[in-house]
Amino acid sequence: MDYEKLGLKAGIEIHQQLDTAEKLFCRCPTTLRDVSERTGEFHRYLRATESELGEIDRAAREEMKLVRKFCYYTYDTVCLVEHDEEPPAPMNPEALEICLTIAKMLGMTPVEQVHTMRKLVIDGSNTSGFQRTALVALSGALPGGCRVETICLEEEAAQRVEDETFSLDRLGIPLVEITTAPCMHTPEAVQEVAGHIGMVLRSTGRVKRGLGTIRQDINVSIADGARVEIKGVQDLDLIAEVVRREAGRQTNLLAIRDELRERGARVDHTVIDATSLFAQTKSSILKKAKTVLAVRLCGFAGLVGREIQPGRRLGSEMSDYAKKCGVGGIFHTDELPAYGVTAEEVAHLREFVGAAEEDCVVIVAATRQRAGCAAEQVMIRAEMAIAGVPEETRKMLEEGSTAYMRPLPGAARMYPETDVFEVTIDDALWESIKVPELLTDRTERFVREFGLDEGLARQVAFSERLALFEKAVAAGVRPTLAARTLLGTCRELARDGVDVGRVSEEEILALLLAVEAGRAAKEAIPDLLTELARTAGDAGAPGERVEAAIGKMGPAVSQADVEEIVRRIVAEREAFAREKGMGALGPLMGVVMQELRGSVDGKVISETLRRELQRLLS
Repeated sequence: MDYEKLGLKAGIEIHQQLDTAEKLFCRCPTTLRDVSERTGEFHRYLRATESELGEIDRAAREEMKLVRKFCYYTYDTVCLVEHDEEPPAPMNPEALEICLTIAKMLGMTPVEQVHTMRKLVIDGSNTSGFQRTALVALSGALPGGCRVETICLEEEAAQRVEDETFSLDRLGIPLVEITTAPCMHTPEAVQEVAGHIGMVLRSTGRVKRGLGTIRQDINVSIADGARVEIKGVQDLDLIAEVVRREAGRQTNLLAIRDELRERGARVDHTVIDATSLFAQTKSSILKKAKTVLAVRLCGFAGLVGREIQPGRRLGSEMSDYAKKCGVGGIFHTDELPAYGVTAEEVAHLREFVGAAEEDCVVIVAATRQRAGCAAEQVMIRAEMAIAGVPEETRKMLEEGSTAYMRPLPGAARMYPETDVFEVTIDDALWESIKVPELLTDRTERFVREFGLDEGLARQVAFSERLALFEKAVAAGVRPTLAARTLLGTCRELARDGVDVGRVSEEEILALLLAVEAGRAAKEAIPDLLTELARTAGDAGAPGERVEAAIGKMGPAVSQADVEEIVRRIVAEREAFAREKGMGALGPLMGVVMQELRGSVDGKVISETLRRELQRLLS
């Protein structure tokens, strides 16, 4: 696509969990729990509240189409604040400090007072029906001339377990929301900006890591299209593809709009009860439904079934809207006969509703109330197709396509939180915020100071083991040994099924120091880590456990012992050594290493073996 010609504009919102000891508005720990550890549960119905102007947000109104009963799992690490049965505590100062640090790193200007607001959310992810959020800073700079508009500090939502069931362990974890201007004009630029912001966040060393701790929402529009917000993009590598597919979707919707207008298409707002037509149908869905309603879309034939995104058609969009009423989906004549519906039934249906050849008929099957609601939603989405591209919030599907979630929220969504005091950001507080070294700068420093190659230096700088690496180097461990152990050996062992995560950082550091002191060879590190993982939980200080593992798996061997073992092995294979000459070095090296079981540095063995072969062959 020619994105400049399309007029592509994109912005991004990044949500990152902060690694604080306590939650944002209570003193509960930010520890995630397994649902098997829950101590109880309770249920809620959520309803939208009116704004100060007496309005109900359009996104919240959409969520209320279906009355839902939400279930919440509780734990011994959550309190009545998460239950929404107790007022919130003052804002967590540690979370605010981290947020201000990020703002300073992005060159932003802090607000004078941080006021907490309530953001209306009634999809079940908050027990209160709203999310607390606070604007902290404005107007920052990004590479390439793009800019950050705002950074907010807010509470994380509850984790959905399944359907209408949520887990309260995640609710209230501090979260920063960084919003850029719509200043990106290619899919690749969006991905690059997201990567840069992610690097800035990780540079603080104070954000949570792992799946689900960071999420990107992408706002995309094209000329003559509309702003669409795509929620929950977790994979950085998929961002460009998501933007490409959304630009393509809007382009295809505009093409459908033009064709509908050329045909003079319209929506017949008469909902027809077609239940009797399918009394003897072999379609299991229609057969068990109490009501089957039909809607005639005049001039829509062939367009409802047209693909607008990989795996998605205009009919998929109509189905998304209908599902808000609790139905499983829709059928339409662009895809029928299928799903047990025969060609004869389709012909009778078209005749029954008075559909011409250029018309498409959509049917919904459910209870009378749900089917009526769904039919109305289909007509609403069909009218939108004639108008063009609707503004809406969408969720990402696998591989980068998207599905409708709800309308874009409006101004009525936000209103003041009266239970939380404002926080003043004075000059003294702002000046006390220290800016950490960027990971990109740290990569360059590791290359310059430690002699690491650029690829390894970058891996170390961006690794979750960064702090341990720096601690090891400061204690006297060679940078290359520390880096290759933490990033190479540990990863390979994990791939082989060894639970290296059970080995504490103190034990890894003690092991590396033992290797540097000559009490164990670096070749023994995999075996020693495996032993430490196997015996994790046994009594003993880290140093004691490491020495015990060395004693069992790879005790140190003196130089005299090495020379004796090498002489014996060469003597036992003298004929082979004389035949191969110095070419025997490699095969014999493997034999010696196997016998010594990694208790001696490979370089020492190689030099000793080389001297012995030279003596034999001289």
